Amino acid sequence: MTDPTPNDGQRELIENTRGPYLVDAGPGTGKTFAITRRYGTIVDQPDVEPEDVLLVTFTRSAATEMKERIVEHSTYGLRELADAPIRTFHSHCHDLLREHGYAAPTHLGLDERITDSTQLIDDELIEAELFREFFGEFRDDRPEYAEFYRVLSNPGELLGLIKELAAKGVFPTTEGWYRDGESHLDGDFGAFKERFDAVNEPRNDGRKQSVLRDDLSRFGRNETYLSDAPSRSELRGGRGTKRLGDDVAADVFYEDREDLKSFVRDVYVEYLRFALRRNYLNFGFLQLFAFVLLREDRRVRRLAQFEYVMVDEFQDTSEIQFKLALLSSGTDNFCAVGDWKQSIYSFQYADVRNILDFEERLARFTTDLNDDVERVAFDASELTRIELQENYRSTESIIDLSEQAIVTPATSGEEVDTPLDDVVELSSNAAFDDTAIEGIRHEDEHEAVLSTIQEIVGNDDYAVKGDGGDPRPPEYRDVAVFTRTRDYGRELLEVADEYDFPMTYDGGIELFRTDPAKLLLAWLRILDSDADRGWAVVLERIGYTYDELEHILETGTYPPDPAAFRDELRGLESIGAVARRVLDRYGYTDDTADVLLHTIRSVYDSTTLTRGELIRLIERGIENGTTVDVRASAGDDSVTVQTIHTAKGLEYPIVILANMNDGSFPPRSTGSSVIQYQDPVGLRQRKVYSEERFHPHIYDNWRSDVLRRCLPREYDEERRLLYVAVTRAESHLVFAAGAEPNTFFEELPADPRAIDPSVEPLSREEFADAELPFTVPTPRGPISHTPHSLMDETVFEEIGARTGSTLETEPETRGVDFGSRVHDFAEAYVLGEEVTPSNSHERRIVDFVGDLSGELHIEEPVTLPIEVDGHRVTISGIVDLVHVTADRADIIDYKTDGTRHAQPEYRKQLSVYYHVLSEWFGDKDVTATLFYTNDGSRERVDPLPLEELKRLVRRSTPKSDG
Repeated sequence: MTDPTPNDGQRELIENTRGPYLVDAGPGTGKTFAITRRYGTIVDQPDVEPEDVLLVTFTRSAATEMKERIVEHSTYGLRELADAPIRTFHSHCHDLLREHGYAAPTHLGLDERITDSTQLIDDELIEAELFREFFGEFRDDRPEYAEFYRVLSNPGELLGLIKELAAKGVFPTTEGWYRDGESHLDGDFGAFKERFDAVNEPRNDGRKQSVLRDDLSRFGRNETYLSDAPSRSELRGGRGTKRLGDDVAADVFYEDREDLKSFVRDVYVEYLRFALRRNYLNFGFLQLFAFVLLREDRRVRRLAQFEYVMVDEFQDTSEIQFKLALLSSGTDNFCAVGDWKQSIYSFQYADVRNILDFEERLARFTTDLNDDVERVAFDASELTRIELQENYRSTESIIDLSEQAIVTPATSGEEVDTPLDDVVELSSNAAFDDTAIEGIRHEDEHEAVLSTIQEIVGNDDYAVKGDGGDPRPPEYRDVAVFTRTRDYGRELLEVADEYDFPMTYDGGIELFRTDPAKLLLAWLRILDSDADRGWAVVLERIGYTYDELEHILETGTYPPDPAAFRDELRGLESIGAVARRVLDRYGYTDDTADVLLHTIRSVYDSTTLTRGELIRLIERGIENGTTVDVRASAGDDSVTVQTIHTAKGLEYPIVILANMNDGSFPPRSTGSSVIQYQDPVGLRQRKVYSEERFHPHIYDNWRSDVLRRCLPREYDEERRLLYVAVTRAESHLVFAAGAEPNTFFEELPADPRAIDPSVEPLSREEFADAELPFTVPTPRGPISHTPHSLMDETVFEEIGARTGSTLETEPETRGVDFGSRVHDFAEAYVLGEEVTPSNSHERRIVDFVGDLSGELHIEEPVTLPIEVDGHRVTISGIVDLVHVTADRADIIDYKTDGTRHAQPEYRKQLSVYYHVLSEWFGDKDVTATLFYTNDGSRERVDPLPLEELKRLVRRSTPKSDG
């Protein structure tokens, strides 16, 4: 395979490595290619080693891909780069704290410590339950904040506020706020006054009232204010007035917020203390403690700084991440790469101003960090800008449309401030441009989308690039449907199922509103104290009528089969086992059921929830629509359905941007938190409790209502979402809307055509196993496998058939639950935690580990990169235990099996581990063994050669041209 030749912009980035750089890398411009080549140029210098270069990405898979590409174009191999600092911000902070962060909390006045056993909580559902437990304790201990408790309908919103403040670099201490943190909470009146004046300026040369005065014509409607609130006429001015008075800005901005700041600070610092005492940190706290450590500890800062720092996807950084990158820079060799037009993660606290106002922020943050001692040696005036302009993905027609998308109004009458001059003009590298850009509109939108896909598939009018670059008719796998909201994607999938339509869903679902979750909830209620509600769901599912249900519930004469199943569930010890049996009973074995089972186990195992509290967790999930990511597959040749957020970074020959409907894109406002932080007005409280009148009441805060109107809703990110969706398309683009199309649909140059939806039912056998010339979407990095994807799982079914055993009859040798508990015990025991064996399997682990001398490495992640038929492939897994002595490295994998029937399959798994560790420990004898906890025996495994692993990969990978 011939390496591509860098274009002029890429070459400038690759060859010039000294000094600060800002790189505008639009979609499809070969950003990763240029970054990895640049890295190779840097580390191939005689005085530079990989540990001198920090390369920050935003996903672990992106970091893996970077390493793979660097190995191809530098003198370093994968083993030398295994520990190189090519990582996410979170993993970088985690490593920093693990090595230097033991006393980092002391910089905030906390006595607690960060230890080697401190866990990272990355599951939002688990943390939400931990925070709920914390806040219950906080309320009991701090009754002085009763007025705030009364206005908080959902205390969990405080967790979101804490995470936002952490991303902004606003931290509490036990005595107040860290450095200038309180000034952020107070807000910036000067910046607010500029916005106030802009919306308060009379229009039409003073002949028409201001936008703000017009908007406040509804002031007080359906609201209840305290007595200090002005009347509508007092606020707006008398008849004929065109603008609000000069004193209004200060009146609404300044209010007494001392009690509010104290409440938020106390919740914040006590939650930090709670997390440390419970031995966990979330992503935000990782960055918080890493930041204060680097800022306050000169010794650690010097040890942790790098000669070169590169940050990919810079548009996705938060304020604290920008500052962390600066503190990690020992020189001015700083390179930020990104595209402001693809900044779509503000809900994860990304701040697009980091890249839009890069020079201003670089200068301001440097000044802030150097307030008392020089920590960052940067000169913004030396900045070099590079623009990558050649697009290797889309046709010129798609590129032209994307440039219009970034300046298209999101609502009727909106004026867009972004001029096209601010958009770097891209040029297409596509071999041909027969692009179809069109719109479809029908009240039965789901059927219209499916019908349109059937028109597209096999149609030469929608030809896509095939082998060798020649056009070919499209297939189902060439099409992706994007949607702004999750609900539409799941609805579309349900309609597709009615026609047996080949469609794969990839994204978030409201997990607890699914049928498997509702049935699990019903059986948990039956086992707990709410049996009638549970039986009503179970018996209705069977088919009993309302009258029959009523009689059964009154008499307690439950049908024999479900009653026997209830008794069976009562005999199971773990929630995981109960969940598994319920899902199996109803035949739920798909991806959604697997995710539900994993979620229930994770939350239950990671918190102190009782079964009753778990029931209430599911009930809250149903009420709130808690979402969890899941991928529901429909075979190799199937259409992909994703949210736009999920699709970022991917590419497809044909994109259908669906649900282009009013109120869906942009979504209608869903309300706001009672306590919130917003630049530049700081910390605010939307509702307040008062007893000033005859009856205590929760009142609306009139100042908050006016402030909100001075900070109009931001639609720029919605335009950036539209831009991201359009630029995922390589060749063709279709916009789809229902009865009420949105402004985007109306304004974009894609005239809607008439459509009469008529979906033809299909048979999935026709396409599920088809061998097709290439796979779409094109992966961003290597094809990923795990050792388990190479194994024949039917073997494990045969084990049960041969032994006649089940999870219930032999709980110590069967079942995922038991195996997970044994592995968890083994990990805790090796870490030195105070755990006591509860069964014979765990006792054998104690005896076995006690006889090992040398170094023990637990849960070691490994990745084996190989090339199969010209494709880059990675096989990633986790080794239970690595035992290292002076001359040996032993791979040890625990198995709770009662037989050796699956050992040939386990051989495949251990072979992957063997080849990775042979690379790591080239000077030692590497062995791979299975330790059977059922009888304490240890079986050495003869590893398969790499060629055999490649054969297994070929067998389990769909044929593609990459």
